[in-house]
Amino acid sequence: MGINNRPLSQQAFERARGVIPGGINSPVRALRSVGTTPLFIKQANRAYIEDIDGNTLIDFCMSWGVFILGHNNPAVSRRAIEAIGRGSSYGIPSEAETVLAERVREAFPSMERLRFVNSGTEATMSAIRVARGYTGRDTLVKFEGNYHGHADHLLVSAGSAVANISTASSAGVPDDFTKHTVCLPYNNVEALEQYFRNHGDTTAAVILEPVACNMGVVVPTIDFLKATRRLTAQYGAILIFDEVITGFRLAFGGAQQRFGIKPDMTTVGKIVGGGFPAAAFGGRADIMAMLAPDGPVYQAGTLSGNPVAMAAGIETLHQLTFPRFYEKLEERSNRFITELQDIIRGKDIQLNHCGSMFTLFFNEHPVRNFADARRSSQERFARYFKKMLERGIYVSPSQFEGNFISECHNDDILKYVLKSIKESIV
Repeated sequence: MGINNRPLSQQAFERARGVIPGGINSPVRALRSVGTTPLFIKQANRAYIEDIDGNTLIDFCMSWGVFILGHNNPAVSRRAIEAIGRGSSYGIPSEAETVLAERVREAFPSMERLRFVNSGTEATMSAIRVARGYTGRDTLVKFEGNYHGHADHLLVSAGSAVANISTASSAGVPDDFTKHTVCLPYNNVEALEQYFRNHGDTTAAVILEPVACNMGVVVPTIDFLKATRRLTAQYGAILIFDEVITGFRLAFGGAQQRFGIKPDMTTVGKIVGGGFPAAAFGGRADIMAMLAPDGPVYQAGTLSGNPVAMAAGIETLHQLTFPRFYEKLEERSNRFITELQDIIRGKDIQLNHCGSMFTLFFNEHPVRNFADARRSSQERFARYFKKMLERGIYVSPSQFEGNFISECHNDDILKYVLKSIKESIV
């Protein structure tokens, strides 16, 4: 393994920059925050990716959490290929959409009705529109460091790659688009209670990542989650859990199953499409009845419910119901986490984790919210990232992202990763 020499990726990057802004189609892929240039991938299989220079790496990004079964799962790929053989898109309903919707509802009973879209951004944007239509109110509450996609009204103190922008927002977003978005500190019950005492009657919805993943992994307190449920119910606001990452990751029924909190609406993505562009938003039947053609809230999409993505999603969710799937994944993850805690002890590094997700924060203080996360040393993280790359390991390339353990990260792989981390942290 090793990746010191990648001239073909450099050439590919220069070519891409001539036609694609920044040479990449999503900002964090540029690897600027870690002081290097992108890898261009040729293929992926199980826990590994291979770039066009022939370097093979253990992948801990896993397409940002998509591949809980590992890359190129044989049965998922086979179902997708079979679906392509029947036509790659119809723009007309297929039964596969209903089958996958039923599977999602089995996992998330709170999603009594749901609709498929193509991305997490589209799912959260649509859920918020429905919540506003249902309540007749405008104000949305989100939390610092939570990233819900790049819709204009959501780019307020957001996480993910936006965390590297000095204003933690975006140019090109008029103030009028964000004036109805209120941003509160994550994990702060007192701030949430004070806000609702003053503005609860005008609040349409509260949206949050029930386990934050886009400022790095930050686990909520159970009191904080319970407060979001109690206060939204008390004031007639809609509670939206953005489970685009945590859905099917922390349990078959996501964070809401893990923590025992039932939201009014939920968004899921990533895993649900089995590696193809798919996401969904849903919730109580009375709320979802607001959607056209039954109700006055409009939402549409040419490729929504794409038959290839539906086929891949059906097979993925089927495999997630195999006996003890989550128990075995979490047992292996916990062994890894326990050994990793020993390695970083006394080195001014915080290890945040939940289930099969984790982040190393290069920070001498605990990380419980976005302000804590931003005090982490991006310089130390960049050195760590490049040292891991040299050892043939691709961790998520930002201090403000999570890493993901899949079914294919076996004990031998994890043992090598632990050894490499020990050699790479400075």
